[in-house]
Amino acid sequence: MSWADTILQGVLLGGLYALFAAGLSLVFGIMRLVNLAHGDLIVLAAYLVLVLVSGLGLHPFVAVLIAMPLMFGIGWLLQAYVLNRTLGPDILPPLLVTFGLSVVLQNGLLQAYSADSRRIPSGALETASVAIGPFNIGVMPMLTFASAVGVILILNRVLYGTELGRAFRATSDDAVTAGLMGIKPNRTFAVATGIAMAIVAIAAVFLGTRANFDPTIGPARLIYAFEAVIMGGLGSLWGTLAGGVVLGVAQTVGGAINPEWQILAGHIAFVLVLLVRPRGFFPRAVD
Repeated sequence: MSWADTILQGVLLGGLYALFAAGLSLVFGIMRLVNLAHGDLIVLAAYLVLVLVSGLGLHPFVAVLIAMPLMFGIGWLLQAYVLNRTLGPDILPPLLVTFGLSVVLQNGLLQAYSADSRRIPSGALETASVAIGPFNIGVMPMLTFASAVGVILILNRVLYGTELGRAFRATSDDAVTAGLMGIKPNRTFAVATGIAMAIVAIAAVFLGTRANFDPTIGPARLIYAFEAVIMGGLGSLWGTLAGGVVLGVAQTVGGAINPEWQILAGHIAFVLVLLVRPRGFFPRAVD
């Protein structure tokens, strides 16, 4: 039964990784942009939630409702005034710009908050659990996984059931033709990045309430997000959830065998998946 519990905990952990990766998957699927600052933006959002919680005395889940539109605005401005200028056939400019942004964010957060680790207090939710059959499951991990599923459901609804989603898919297929049909690609890209950053705020509140964080952990979160996206299949949102679950289960199983193997086990699972399915579980782009 202990192994079943380990796998269950890994599945729930995969929900956190899927939240890390959902915004990355959305942006890549629409504009083929790889944002190397994605992990640092998650950390920035975690500090934003922490400031709202500690400064205003808000509950984290109330604070995130304020953080989401703020992060949407940051994402919109970043795409509209910085990243749109780098888009084109050459993938190097976006990589260089977002790498530079990552360095700026890390050093800015270090200057503002020092290297001390922080945690977002969530009261009784930190230790609350629910007994389901033979399993004792933490409330926070369940909320994390449910949020990941909810985010992906909403994103799929937006992509395939709204006018905005049609604009996303049209600009993804052919931005020039979409422009001739009255769609403004640069504005559409800015909205997509804004939505991705709103999702980042949701990921950040669970990151900060479940574990300590500091200004330097962004690159590791980026790696987990990349692995989930690539294992799932580039541009596939449900694939991103599947990739996150595989990564989470691999880490918890590896940690159960030997605590030193936890992170390594996730990377090994990533390599094995690519050996078997080089294009991921669901190799489809947003269309």
